[in-house]
Amino acid sequence: MVQQGRQACEPTRGRSRSPPRSRAAGLIDAVSAYPGFHSVWAQDTAFPMTERDRLGLRGLLPPRVMSFEQQYERFINSYRSLENNTRGEPDSIVALAKWRILNRLHDRNETLYYRVLIDNIKDFAPIIYTPTVGLVCENYSGLFRRPRGMYFSAKDKGEMMSMIYNWPAEKVDMIVVTDGSRILGLGDLGVQGIGIPIGKLDVYVAAAGINPQKVLPIMLDVGTNNEKLLEDKLYLGLRQPRLEGEEYLAVVDEFMEAVHARWPKAVVQFEDFQMKWAFETLQRYRNRFCMFNDDVQGTAGVALAGLLGAVRAQGRPLQDFTNQKIVVAGAGSAGIGVLNMAKQAMLRMPGIHRTGEGHNQFWVLDKDGLITKDREGLDSAVARFARGHGPDEIPDLHEGASLVEVVKKVKPHVLLGLSGVGGIFNEEVLKAMKESDSPRPAVFAMSNPTTKAECTPDDVFKHVGENAIFASGSPFGNISLGNGKTGYANQANNMYLFPGIGLGALLSGARHISDGMLQAAAECLASYITDNEIRKGILFPSVSSIRHITAQVGAAVVRAAVSEDLAEGCCDVGPRELASMSELETVDYVARKMWYPVYSPLVSDK
Repeated sequence: MVQQGRQACEPTRGRSRSPPRSRAAGLIDAVSAYPGFHSVWAQDTAFPMTERDRLGLRGLLPPRVMSFEQQYERFINSYRSLENNTRGEPDSIVALAKWRILNRLHDRNETLYYRVLIDNIKDFAPIIYTPTVGLVCENYSGLFRRPRGMYFSAKDKGEMMSMIYNWPAEKVDMIVVTDGSRILGLGDLGVQGIGIPIGKLDVYVAAAGINPQKVLPIMLDVGTNNEKLLEDKLYLGLRQPRLEGEEYLAVVDEFMEAVHARWPKAVVQFEDFQMKWAFETLQRYRNRFCMFNDDVQGTAGVALAGLLGAVRAQGRPLQDFTNQKIVVAGAGSAGIGVLNMAKQAMLRMPGIHRTGEGHNQFWVLDKDGLITKDREGLDSAVARFARGHGPDEIPDLHEGASLVEVVKKVKPHVLLGLSGVGGIFNEEVLKAMKESDSPRPAVFAMSNPTTKAECTPDDVFKHVGENAIFASGSPFGNISLGNGKTGYANQANNMYLFPGIGLGALLSGARHISDGMLQAAAECLASYITDNEIRKGILFPSVSSIRHITAQVGAAVVRAAVSEDLAEGCCDVGPRELASMSELETVDYVARKMWYPVYSPLVSDK
């Protein structure tokens, strides 16, 4: 597929007689004038002599013309050399060194960068995404070399409608935006949170084939309450406390209106907003714009796929999900998002007649312990999952009960961590899980980055037992259990879902992203794993297959949008054509629409 940015360079005929400045410098100036465009015309030493002549590049590059494959091999060799030279160094030093070498390639040659990323996604996803992206955000002001994306601040109020036209791309399909208020499990990182949208959109390009010239990372800088950053001389953001209330919402409102005015069909993904604003903005915009919140809805979908897989691993039908006892540590946006989607899935199970409030299979804890109806000042999103005083309640489980108390008395089938507190599933808690009413207790330590994971797979298989099911948000290695057995460290990674959700919404031309579309994505992921894999304790597929997974998930989202009459079509494919496609045809359609990085000619050969 031709990278469309190359069309911006008009074909020329015959050999250039003008001095090199006219075209070569023009290319350089064009790139440097557009922050966020990552050298879209650069091919490094791969420019053929014909193009070097016609673009005035002869003499500005080494004389050898290298093929794409040779450039690829050269970079991989450099990366492997870096790995060898940093052995024994602290993990954080190694991770940042790897990020830097990939970032430099991104600056120098975008096409090669994405090809390397696609072909080595399992190795490089932890560098450009979780967990290294958290480390990058913590140090972003010091690491900053060139701008990517756009920055809208509280000081830009009243200017955003004109500012949005400063972005040079005529068309933008995918936007990821953050306000930096809750970056992974690291808290308020202010403007340094821009690393999250950048990393997420790299995953969109690699996993969903979104054209990199049609993506836009955005930071909404409304200040920060992080005193350390406010005192940091290198900090690049506003030096003021965070806006709150109507002042805050006015900034986000103006931004959303500006984006919609210029790119009404763009999909907007909200990322790493603190809980109160995650839910507020989701409800405020979801029926007006094509948007979703990955922390609330993407995490929920991946967790639901894992929960359904845990039921299958027990050898039970999926309908038995309604009888699973689930203890959840964490009542933030991610935790409540999981609870909401799990409840919806339960109510959709065939033969289930319980009302939404009549059956509570969840025990939810926050930093103050078990949440019950005795808790004062409960957020409405949390209140519906608070434990009550009915006959179905477990005696002696009081308001504020500790995690170990709850696990010992509930004997849950699943222990789900979205707390952002590293190590909270300690030895005592995990030994209590060994007494679970499930023959295969499941422990999901989903907080990111790795340092915030509630426990490790070593902990689980040691204290819960070999039959345990484990999943985490950040990558861990599998565990050798002896006798040829393996304890699988599943990664319940949002990248299994959010690229497919975004791509499916885009290709269906969905007016907005419904619960049904999200549910379809989660159920598609849950069904991707075979029964044989499930029996081994494998809940999620290999990240190496991410494009195939995304095509399947994206197709499921398209079909759901069509069935709910939300699809308006995309480009030359209308809603009727989408509705007439079979499941296989929809998957093929989604796969064919994925961008793939190849060098395309910059000048006509005629």
